[in-house]
Order: sequence, then structure tokens, then C-alpha cells
Amino acid sequence: MVVGILATLAALATLAAGVPLEERQSCSSVWGQCGGQNWAGPFCCASGSTCVFSNDYYSQCIPGAASSSSSTRASSTTSRASATSTRSSSSTPPPASSTAPPPPVGSGTATYQGNPFSGVTPWANSFYASEVSTLAIPSLTGAMATAAAAVAKVPSFMWLDTLDKTSLMSSTLSDIRAANKAGGNYAGQFVVYDLPDRDCAAAASNGEYSIADGGVAKYKNYIDTIRGIVTTFSDIRILLVVEPDSLANLVTNLATPKCSNAQAAYLECINYAITQLNLPNVAMYLDAGHAGWLGWPANQDPAAQLFANVYKNASSPRAVRGLATNVANYNAWNISTAPSYTQGNAVYNEKLYIHAIGPLLANHGWSNAFFITDQGRSGKQPTGQLEWGNWCNAVGTGFGIRPSTNTGDSLLDSFVWIKPGGECDGTSNSSAPRFDYHCASADALQPAPQAGSWFQAYFVQLLTNANPSFLLSECGERFLLKVEPNWRGVVSHQVEESVTHLMRILRAHFQCDFAGMDLPKNIIDSISNGLMVLFANTVVMDDPLAKNDEDSFTKVEASD
Repeated sequence: MVVGILATLAALATLAAGVPLEERQSCSSVWGQCGGQNWAGPFCCASGSTCVFSNDYYSQCIPGAASSSSSTRASSTTSRASATSTRSSSSTPPPASSTAPPPPVGSGTATYQGNPFSGVTPWANSFYASEVSTLAIPSLTGAMATAAAAVAKVPSFMWLDTLDKTSLMSSTLSDIRAANKAGGNYAGQFVVYDLPDRDCAAAASNGEYSIADGGVAKYKNYIDTIRGIVTTFSDIRILLVVEPDSLANLVTNLATPKCSNAQAAYLECINYAITQLNLPNVAMYLDAGHAGWLGWPANQDPAAQLFANVYKNASSPRAVRGLATNVANYNAWNISTAPSYTQGNAVYNEKLYIHAIGPLLANHGWSNAFFITDQGRSGKQPTGQLEWGNWCNAVGTGFGIRPSTNTGDSLLDSFVWIKPGGECDGTSNSSAPRFDYHCASADALQPAPQAGSWFQAYFVQLLTNANPSFLLSECGERFLLKVEPNWRGVVSHQVEESVTHLMRILRAHFQCDFAGMDLPKNIIDSISNGLMVLFANTVVMDDPLAKNDEDSFTKVEASD
């Protein structure tokens, strides 16, 4: 009934969008809220935008859209002794990249040894890519639009925050199978995230299951559904992060009644999940909070003991590789100077955190645990946070280190992007039903829409502050325009493929002097040498632009 009413209101708002602005001065602005349960504001949108239904609680004014969606993602809230978090879910995803039935089952099983991220290419999240293409790019121009398109191609995790979302898992794996049959070697990345009474310490929990209403049985059905999909696609390696914020809340927040009441259900459900999903083509990482939550000295050993017990109580599943840290947070992987907001904690980055908790896990019987760390929103350091626990839409943040197994650390399997940036952590509207006070703090970007909705201003902030940058310098843009036409269609197919790959790297990382490039020296040298060959064969060397860039590369090689 509610959905029908909201859909009607959204339709009326669409009609209102055609009315001249001067006749509807009270309409919501672009990206603003335009409907939802208990919404007391306008149900129409400013010119050029359309009111689009997202879920029972929220409809949003989308520029020039006929349909759109919101999605799930995570955020975590932390303090020295405790932490809370809020997540959100979506009802209507953007168009999936494939709606066709899965191709025939592939041959064999995608087994692996050691680091499960090695030897495969993580798949770029089609759900997120469709958000970027339909919600972010239309309002951007020039270099920003080009950079946004590059963000959509970065591999990130897809969140299975409702039972309905498992259909996206199936369609995504179907796409991966087709790509692998064409010669690729891709792996799927997903977040298992649907515990009953999830985010028990959050002010605005948004889970679909309640413990009091058969939530444990419903959750097991959710896991059974995922298991069926994983089994169907046994020819694809599948990388899973399991239940963000759940176990961490059991370390620090059992004084909260909702958390203490949920403790037994959380442990039963997670045990069921990691037992049922212990399959040859699966690798799992349990969520482990972050340095500013469980990295405090008083929390480290209790956290390690809990994680080790969960692992051992499930009979030490082979597919449980280790722990995921910094999910949806902003901490640096490795930073030499502690930000002011981390004062009092010697464990002020994720590298320090995993090396603090790793030996403690071994002490409690889990001796072979490895880690992944989310760097999707950790590019700008320090961030603009005033307090470490201010998790909501933090200002002064940027896209961070790209996903890579080149971590330089024996404990860290891979840098990953678990939360794709641009999906709102929570609304700054204090009258909204799911308002959390962190989202109205001085260091939260405002005004912000409802949690899970697209937050364009935040995406632009992340894109602008990205490190490594997605934005080419002016000379980089001119360089690519100068060089690319010279080789295309002239060189052999094999060489063209190599240069195409080189250009792809450059578009993601290129700066004229490679300043700040997050690549190891041997890769920089290879690119430099490749460019010199390219110059010698395609560019007149007395051209001022070519000469300047040549000098830059020579300087880099000399300095390194």
C-alpha cells in the first residue's frame, strides 16, 4: 500500500516537473528529497530533475532522470571505547549490465591456492558503474566527466544487503562467465550483509530482518540462496566480505541492549554463513572494523579472541582467508604522521592495525589469517574529520589507492574498494526518520540525502581529492591527444594492444612528471621506456611538447 502511494506521489511529482519553476517555488532542489514515509517537504522537483522512488523512506530529485535508484553501503562510527555504524539498502537498482539468462555452466571449478586475489582480475561493480553513468556523469563536463567514467571502471564490491539483491549477484556472475569465456580471468566481489537486527549500535539501522520476526531463519534462507548461486557459478572465483560492523559491535557495544540481545543471533548466523559458503571457489574475509575502532589498545585482544573463536567454532573453514579492515571508512593504509583526530592511539593507520592484531589472532589459535583493506575513500590524508568517530559523509576525503595485490606487505592480500564512493552515508535532515546526528556534524558534507541515495556533491569531492588522481594534468591531456593518433592503425595488432594497455594506465595515473604516482619503480621505468620508444617512432622529437615530456621522464628515471 505504501509503495503504491509513494509511486503515485512520484508520478505526480514527475508531472510537476513540467511546471515552470516560478509556479512551484517550494519544489526540492536537484538531488534533494521529494518523498518518503513521514516526509513533510515538497513532492516536486526543480526544473531539469525528476522525483524518483528509491524505497519506502525516500524518493530523490535526479537530474533529467526517468528512473534511478539508491544502493547500499556502509559507514562506521567509532570512538576510543565503542563504535556505531549505519548502512542503507536500496529497492530499485540501476539497470544491470546483463538481464539475459546465464550462459551454460563453465567447465571446472575455480580453485586457488594462497592469495585469492592473485592471478585474477577483480570485476568492476556493474551496479556502481550504472550509478556513475546515469547519476554522476550527466551533470559533469570535460575532464571531470572523463575522470568520473574512469572511476566506474575501478573494481569494487557489490553489496548484497537484501535477499532481492542476490539476483544482481547472479546477473553479475553471468557477465563474468561470458567475459571469461572470451579470454578474461575475472573474479566476482560481493559483500554479504543482511543480518537480522544488523548494525545493532546504529541510530538508523536499515536491515530487512528482525530477530523477533524469524530473522535467523530468514537469514539462513538468504545464505542458502547465495550458496546456490555460488555453486551454479563454481567456475568463477568469488571474493566475499562477511557482515560489516557485526562482530566489531560485539567487541565494543554489548552495553547497548540491541547489541546484547543480538549477540547469539549474530554468532549463529555468521557461523552458518561461513560454513555454508566454505566452497572451493570462494574466499571470505570477516569484517574487522578499523584502526580507530578495534585498534585501540583495550579493544585489540578482545577483538582477536572473538575473531579467532568465530573461525575455530566453524571448524576453521578453508575459504575463510582472514579479515577485512577499514570498510567504508577513511583511514590511510600507511601514513607517517598521525592525524590530530587519532590522538591517543599509536595504531593510527591500517598497516599498524593489522600488524597489531595479526599476532594476537595467532595467540588465540588463528595463525594463518591475512587481510584486505578498503582504500576507496582514503586518498586524502589527513581527512577533514574533527573526530575519528565522525564517520558520516566526512569532508576532505578522496578516492584512494586503486585495488591491487602489489601491497608490499606480507599480511595484506590486496588493497580493495569495498564501499564505492558517492553513495550517501546518511541524511543531514534532523527531521528524517533515519537521521543520525553524525550526519549533521561540522565535518560532514551537507546537505546530504538519505542513506544509500546518490550524493553527487560527495562524489565530486572524492573525485577532486583522489590520490592517485583521476584527473590528468593539462600537459597530460595534450600529450595523449598528441601521441595516440600517431600509432593507431599504423602499428601491428599486437603492438596496438600493448600501447592500448599503456594508454589505459596513463589515463588512470598519468602526471607529466609522474609525481605522486602510486606505482612501483619498475612499473614507472617500464612506462617511461615504453614512452621513449613511442616518442622515437611516432613523435617528432624537436616538438616542444614532446621534448618537455621526454625531459620529465628522464628526470624521473634519474631521480629514482
